[in-house]
Amino acid sequence: MEFKLPPEVVDIINGISSMQIRGASKIAEAGIKALSIVAENSKVESPEEVFEELDYVAQKLLATRPTAVSLPNAVRYVMFEAYKAKENGLKAEEIKARAIDACREFLRRIGEASVKIGEIGARRINDGDTIMTHCHSTAVLNVIKTAHRMGKNIRVIVTETRPLYQGLMTAEELEKNGIPFTLIIDSAARFLMKKVDKVIVGADAVAANGAVVNKIGTSIIALAAYESRALVFVAAETYKFSPETLAGELVKIEERDPEEVTPANVFRRWKYGSVRNPAFDVTPPEYVDLIVTERGIIPPQAAFTIIRDELKDMPYEFQMKYSTYWERSLEV
Repeated sequence: MEFKLPPEVVDIINGISSMQIRGASKIAEAGIKALSIVAENSKVESPEEVFEELDYVAQKLLATRPTAVSLPNAVRYVMFEAYKAKENGLKAEEIKARAIDACREFLRRIGEASVKIGEIGARRINDGDTIMTHCHSTAVLNVIKTAHRMGKNIRVIVTETRPLYQGLMTAEELEKNGIPFTLIIDSAARFLMKKVDKVIVGADAVAANGAVVNKIGTSIIALAAYESRALVFVAAETYKFSPETLAGELVKIEERDPEEVTPANVFRRWKYGSVRNPAFDVTPPEYVDLIVTERGIIPPQAAFTIIRDELKDMPYEFQMKYSTYWERSLEV
């Protein structure tokens, strides 16, 4: 069954897909907001139709970005609460209310997790440290800003993060907070690694074996850090851990429009050339020293336990229904 979605929900779906809304936490927040809007404005009157309407928007959201694990985890959390309400015989309005409450709870979790990571991670930053970071991560910035507020004398090396230059967002945030930094081109990371004490990056997904999916270029930086014996920290909320990887699935690596790399009038005249634009890469767990979560610091190998605990009450079939491991229609 198809449903007419509110214009604001359509804007959210299109915004996530086009990367106007970006960053794992922001994507999760937007997805939750879309589900909440649908639940608040729903006119259907049967429990089954309420769940179908929520499921309809959930599937559209899951079609937007295949790598941002925070989105299916957020959607799965809300849909499981709605599903349990329906299975327990609640009325339509009660299911809507339960879904809205679940949205509020997940948003609270998002807000608190990043702050907690900042507090925990800052304790591992030493006075005088030079930190390298890549892309733009609220959790990473919270670690750095908290360390700075604690009076620690730190300097940050920020990669520009081509092709969309998210590193500039990080640079602006550091400037606003009075934290000394140097902006570099991505390919200078290894050249400057000998000056780095710690690399701190975020994550779009963490696999069950502790591998970290993050912005393209992260794995090269982690390899350079490993070579230089600089520590690599990952700041990742537990809602970015990928349940699908428990069953041996691989996190999909999204490939973006080649026009983000070079103008179409350049590559379309090539007879023999092409452009690839993968948005993410995978850093093996052996190049990660620790992962900072809102629950505390864990070794990469403990990611399995985090995921298992998150899903202990959820049927496997339900987990997979709200994963990103098959194609869906994005048209709304």
